[in-house]
Amino acid sequence: MEFKRVVITGLGAVTPIGNSVEEYWNNLINGVSGSDLITHFDTSKFKTRFACEVKNFDPNQHFDRKEVKKLDLFAQYALVAAEQAIQDSKLDLDAIDHDKAGVIWGSGIGGIQTFLEEVKGYVLGDGTPRFSPFFIPKMISDIASGHISMKYHFRGPNFTTVSACASSTNALIDAFNYIRLGKANIFITGGSEAAINEAGMGGFNSMQALSTNNDNYKSASRPFCNTRDGFVMGEGAAAIIFEELEHAIKRGAKIYAEVAGGGMSADAHHLTAPHPEGLGAMNVMRNALADANMKPEDIDYINVHGTATPLGDVAELKGIKEVFGEHIYKMNISSTKSMTGHLLGAAGAVETLAILCAIVNDVVPPTINHHEVDPNIDPKINLTLHKAQKRVVRAALSNTFGFGGHNASVIVKKYTK
Repeated sequence: MEFKRVVITGLGAVTPIGNSVEEYWNNLINGVSGSDLITHFDTSKFKTRFACEVKNFDPNQHFDRKEVKKLDLFAQYALVAAEQAIQDSKLDLDAIDHDKAGVIWGSGIGGIQTFLEEVKGYVLGDGTPRFSPFFIPKMISDIASGHISMKYHFRGPNFTTVSACASSTNALIDAFNYIRLGKANIFITGGSEAAINEAGMGGFNSMQALSTNNDNYKSASRPFCNTRDGFVMGEGAAAIIFEELEHAIKRGAKIYAEVAGGGMSADAHHLTAPHPEGLGAMNVMRNALADANMKPEDIDYINVHGTATPLGDVAELKGIKEVFGEHIYKMNISSTKSMTGHLLGAAGAVETLAILCAIVNDVVPPTINHHEVDPNIDPKINLTLHKAQKRVVRAALSNTFGFGGHNASVIVKKYTK
């Protein structure tokens, strides 16, 4: 069968460096760090006292008080980003076929703040089970996609993908596949996460996954740097409107770019560590290129998973070098997690926004906070250090890898008729 083409027609973002796509992109290309001391809870007894929180977000500006009580923060971020994307797309919600419009969302953890609050209330109480009737509907990971579909009456496919830090990239790939197979015309897709709390920070601290560089928290997210000591937690959401090309053309939509392909793979190696030779990374990028019917030389920019963990950064670059060969020296590579922190299940969506904006603007955002060369990293690779770089970006790839060995990559390219 002949696949339908899928284009991007709307964008929304709530991130640690901006609560709109414009603010997010401007801060990305200007190398602004979103890391700061945590305000969500008292960190005095924690190994890590900083994170990349969303700033200047007041739920009461977006929801009435009754709604706020029904929504975990990860769902609030999702709904706000989705509304931005709908507004940006200029969709006429009265004119579309709602049975052919869906929502596929990604979240690795879901409503962990709600879970923490409810269990804490029970444990610290007198043993009487006084759980909120909203406990389960606020906590479950799929509820963000449910709320979005109910708000816009999208009655097409509706679900949430959960694959740790690859979650929202898997959501994008699923939305892409449903449209190109003709099963839907429009999707609101993306991801959200809000795990900067005692349980989230404490859990990742106990795994020794987080940076503990409390003295230099602004620059603690250091992908590729020899002094990197773990990732910096982030939170937020990104929403993207995927639309079937002819449907978009017919309504006169602004088309940002085209979705070219996606790939998935598994490391099948370790609970949390990547395959040391980057095997899963190699496979997922090869799968994405094959799906897009592209060659390695067609890719100008890779937004890497690049979390700033000692093992992960090296393994990913090994995988890229194996797949792209000598072309690795002609590409730009960067990790925008150096600015946003690691948004866990929402990382793929937020970083797909980064490659999309790079394609639209022909600018590659930088990797900041690089202070010392890692002798295990090829110095000839262009890691886009310190400053954004101008170049024509015909196509770009975004990598996301999750605990459990889940890998997902998506490719976006310039739209041509």
